[in-house]
Amino acid sequence: MADQSAEFVVVANRLPVDLEKLPDGTQRWKRSPGGLVTALEPMLRSREGAWVGWPGLADAEAEPFVEDGLTLHPVMLTSKDVEDYYEGFSNGTLWPLYHDVVAPPAFHRHWWQAYVRVNKRFAEAVAEVAAPDATVWIQDYQLQLLPAELRALRPDLRIGFFLHIPFPPTELYQQLPWRKEIVEGLLGADLVGFHTPGGVRNFRWLATRFTDAKPGARNEVTYEGRTVKLGAFPISIDSAHLDELSRSPEVQQRAKEIRNDLGNPERVILGVDRLDYTKGIDVRLRAFEELLEEDRAGDTVMIQLATPSRERVEHYQTMRAGIEQSVGRINGTFARVGHPVLHYLHQSLPRDELAAFFVAADVMLVTPLRDGMNLVAKEYVACRSDLGGVLVLSEFAGAAIELKDSVLVNPHDTDGVKNALHRALTMPADESRKRMKALRRQVMAYDVDRWARSFLDALGLPS
Repeated sequence: MADQSAEFVVVANRLPVDLEKLPDGTQRWKRSPGGLVTALEPMLRSREGAWVGWPGLADAEAEPFVEDGLTLHPVMLTSKDVEDYYEGFSNGTLWPLYHDVVAPPAFHRHWWQAYVRVNKRFAEAVAEVAAPDATVWIQDYQLQLLPAELRALRPDLRIGFFLHIPFPPTELYQQLPWRKEIVEGLLGADLVGFHTPGGVRNFRWLATRFTDAKPGARNEVTYEGRTVKLGAFPISIDSAHLDELSRSPEVQQRAKEIRNDLGNPERVILGVDRLDYTKGIDVRLRAFEELLEEDRAGDTVMIQLATPSRERVEHYQTMRAGIEQSVGRINGTFARVGHPVLHYLHQSLPRDELAAFFVAADVMLVTPLRDGMNLVAKEYVACRSDLGGVLVLSEFAGAAIELKDSVLVNPHDTDGVKNALHRALTMPADESRKRMKALRRQVMAYDVDRWARSFLDALGLPS
């Protein structure tokens, strides 16, 4: 039994480190720093905090340990849990449902049962770690039952929950057979956070419709004698770090090399996405292809970086094959010997290399069909201290609410994307500089630290 010593506990599906199995059968921990870790590390350190999550390897038993000053508490998942709770209910039911049913969600009862079981296991782990009256911050859609499960075990805790993906329109959410249970799970929190005011409105309506929750003051409901606060907290990035990284001589030099490797075209278009059906990669490839057909692209080269994602899921394998077919067709038609018009990389890149691609690109194409926020759009802006570059952004990304000086597009409208791309490629320098200046003002001021502090202040975390 772990001692109840952590004053501040972060709970996420994954730990900030991954457990890797080596060929000789031994295991090692590999750090996988994300924006969330960066934002919360100072608070975790100053409050004797702990992070509870799955180490990323099925059937692996691991004891709590300290990594780089952070106390980490692994939660074990069996391979069946990974299949049913993670790949099944989390990514086969909730992910497509919450992303506007871009792909049809599957409603399997055994997936739901696994989701309930794993959320209970997380609740037991957190209950053992948290000190009396501690603050617990739960992250994302895989753990939506956890607030209520945890409150039942530890009513003394202050519990916050933040959803990192979109919260769907009520008409779509109501398709979920377990709609009431999920809403009740979230109502176990003292504060439920979303990226946008739309998510707050949708949840508030569902809470008063499907449970005994009653409308309270603005952005509040009362439930089981408690006040549950709801709020919009648009997540951000460590913009100062990226700004500094992008200005470094190494990154600046690498950006020049990238353009040189491409044959020094007049314009470079860049897309950077996880390989996911919500990202609209096929739409932007079609728009680029049509610009080439109409001879409106000029001397332009496009790069599409697609980070591997959920490789075992059939839907993703089909999508990858379709994208790679499009890339082959476009290059087969428009490339010259030694000069492809489209470069496709299906790989993950280190942070500094990615920053160099951002610096090298004249146009950043971000066209998700639906996205909770989309941090790539903000990362591109943070890397453009030269005020160069144009951001073309889907109006269905949460980031569109903040990044109003980008060229906004409807990703379902191929002609619209194509014309926006042409506009970005031919935009006068003074207009693009003015837009980028305004975008940078927003991104540099509202960074990930400000996001975390605004959430924790609203939760009433004692300073």
